[in-house]
Amino acid sequence: MKKKKLFLVLLPMMVVLAFPLPVSAMHIMEGYLSAGWSISWGVISLPFVIAGFFAIKKKVDKSPKSLILLALCGAFAFLLSALKMPSVTGSCSHATGVGLGAIIFGPLVMSAISSIVLLFQAVLLAHGGLTTLGANVFSMGIVGPFVTFGVYMLAKKSKLSSGVAVFLAAFLGDILTYVTTSWQLAFAFPSNGSVLASAVKFLSIFALTQLPLAVVEGLVTVMIFGVIEKYSSEALVELAV
Repeated sequence: MKKKKLFLVLLPMMVVLAFPLPVSAMHIMEGYLSAGWSISWGVISLPFVIAGFFAIKKKVDKSPKSLILLALCGAFAFLLSALKMPSVTGSCSHATGVGLGAIIFGPLVMSAISSIVLLFQAVLLAHGGLTTLGANVFSMGIVGPFVTFGVYMLAKKSKLSSGVAVFLAAFLGDILTYVTTSWQLAFAFPSNGSVLASAVKFLSIFALTQLPLAVVEGLVTVMIFGVIEKYSSEALVELAV
């Protein structure tokens, strides 16, 4: 019965993934960063991604039943990060969807999952790019999950309710993802030689669309986590959430 309820949550996401729509907006789009920045972000992100795949194996070996939850977290990240609003030229604002997986499986697992999500979006949906994959993985797959996990653990230690802890974690993970993206763009395209001035411009434009999206992501993550908590509590206990 619990698996049936969880499947009903997964079904809408599976339908969306089975029939993708063409998109024109992107994370940081293909070719937007110079070769130097593209390679640098890729080198920085690679160790986290590799460690993430080892973390996935360890989690699944410990709790085989968690595999369906892992699929849910991957589908959730794919779906939310594919829904976007035009923002800064060469980029866009959208939810990240990585908070749910970071809370349940930890940040390293979501680094690996995010790399897969971003790769498929770049290849299948022209959303993001292969040359900018490292930069997008760093912001969405490393900074976002680690911030989310840290905020969630801090909120739980502060004895906040589960709903509040999940909301704050997902909200701030989303915001810090785009703070990171803004700085990435600022380093690549300094305004009159000033990285700080460029960052302020990118941050101010992103804020118009990203703040409400972060609130929505926080609320949706709370809702999905509540369903998992209700119908798959055994898996959460095994994962020591």
